Amino acid sequence: MSKYLTLFWLTLVLVSCGTGNDQFSIEGRLRHLNQGEFYIYSLAEGIDGCDTIKVENGRFTYELPCQKPMTLVIVFPNFSEQPVFAEPGEAVTISGDASLLKEMTVKGTEDNELMNDFRQQTASASPPEMATFAARFIEDHPESPVSEYLLRKYFIVSVNPKYQKARQLIGLIAKAQPKNGMTVRLTRQLDALSKSSVGHPLPAFKAYGINGETINKSTFDKASYGLITVWASWSYESMDIQRELQSVSKRSHGQLKIVSVCVDASKKECRETLRRDSVSWLTVCDEQLMESPTLHALGLGQVPDNILLHNGKIIARNLPKEELQKKLVQLFP
Repeated sequence: MSKYLTLFWLTLVLVSCGTGNDQFSIEGRLRHLNQGEFYIYSLAEGIDGCDTIKVENGRFTYELPCQKPMTLVIVFPNFSEQPVFAEPGEAVTISGDASLLKEMTVKGTEDNELMNDFRQQTASASPPEMATFAARFIEDHPESPVSEYLLRKYFIVSVNPKYQKARQLIGLIAKAQPKNGMTVRLTRQLDALSKSSVGHPLPAFKAYGINGETINKSTFDKASYGLITVWASWSYESMDIQRELQSVSKRSHGQLKIVSVCVDASKKECRETLRRDSVSWLTVCDEQLMESPTLHALGLGQVPDNILLHNGKIIARNLPKEELQKKLVQLFP
C-alpha cells in the first residue's frame, strides 16, 4: 500500500510542478493552407540554427524550452516573416489567412498584442512611413522587445538604413532595458556598420574558410568586384541566391570574387550543401550561427544578407534578392 501511496504523491508533485514554467508553445491555424511547412529561428539565444514547423490540416503546434524572454521569427514560403515574442511558461495562438500573411495575428501575451496593433496601424503605410511609425512606437514602448525588433528591421538591416536615428533610439531601449543582451548585440552591429557603410572601404577582418583557407580584406584585391553573401541551408531565399551565383560567377570571367558566410550550426551540413550545389567559392562556417565574429566584423545581421564591392569599396549592402539579381545582371550581362 505504501508503494502506491508514494507513487500517488509523486504524481501529484510532478503535476503541480509541471513542465510549462520553462516552456513556450505556439498553436496556429491558417486558412487556405492544408499542408505545408515553414521555418522558425531566434534572433539571439533560443533555437540552435533553425527549426521546422509543419502544417497539417491547416493547423500547427510548436514548443521549445524558454527560460527567459526571446524573439522568434517565423519565415513563410513567400519569404515574409512574422515575429513572435516568447516568454517562459506562456503560450500564444496564431491565426490568419495563408493568402494574406500580413494580416496574421498572434495572441497570448502583451508584447504580441502590441505587435498586432503596430501591424494593423501600418497595414497601408509606405516604407518611409513605416520607419516613422516604428520610431514612434520605440519612443512610446522602449521597454518592449517589440522595439528591438522594429529598430533592427527598419533602421539597421533595411535597404535604406538610418544609423544615426538607430543610435538615438537604441539609447532609449538601453535605458529602459539595461540588462538586455540584445541591445548590446545591436549596438555592436551598429558600430561595425558605421565602419562599413556604402562608400567606405571594406573593414579589416579575418576568417577561415571551411577548408582552412585564410580569408581577409586582401582576398578581394585581384578582382574588380567582390560579393560577400550570408546564407543558411534552411533559408530558401538565400539558397536561391547561392545557386544563381553559379552562372553569375561564370559570366564574370574572374572579375567577381565571391565569399559566402554560412550560418548553419554544423560544418558537416554546410559541406553537404556545398557539394550538392557544386559551390566552389570560399565559404566561412564557424558554427557560431548569427554570433559569428565574421558577421559582427562586417555588420551583417540577417539571412540572407550581402555586401557588394568595387575595387575594395562598398557600393551596396543588404540588397533584396531581386535588386541583387538586377545589379549583377547589369555588371555581368
